[in-house]
Amino acid sequence: MMRTAPPSRCQTSAEVNAARAGARLTVAGLVTCRQRPATAKNVTFVTLEDETGTVNVVVWARIFERFRRAVVAGRCLRIRGRVQREGIVVHLVAEEIEDISALLDEIILPMP
Repeated sequence: MMRTAPPSRCQTSAEVNAARAGARLTVAGLVTCRQRPATAKNVTFVTLEDETGTVNVVVWARIFERFRRAVVAGRCLRIRGRVQREGIVVHLVAEEIEDISALLDEIILPMP
């Protein structure tokens, strides 16, 4: 079994939401939602959750194709991208996506 490297320093969702527009950040979290609305013109939206909240991620078609397996199958992702602000709405526009789901096996605690 190939072991996934632990995440390098990742920002929390709270840090993403406080970051300036255009900042390049890395986040890691559990995938809570994937959406690819027909009206979104080949854009996929992914919601990640960490201990401080959620991050809305925009995945453009070119990035989706490059990282398809991670986006479709990953339960836990590390995503590097740029912060985009539109009023009070904050998104992370994905540039790189890595499936780090294998790390979940190391943190699952046995039932008492």
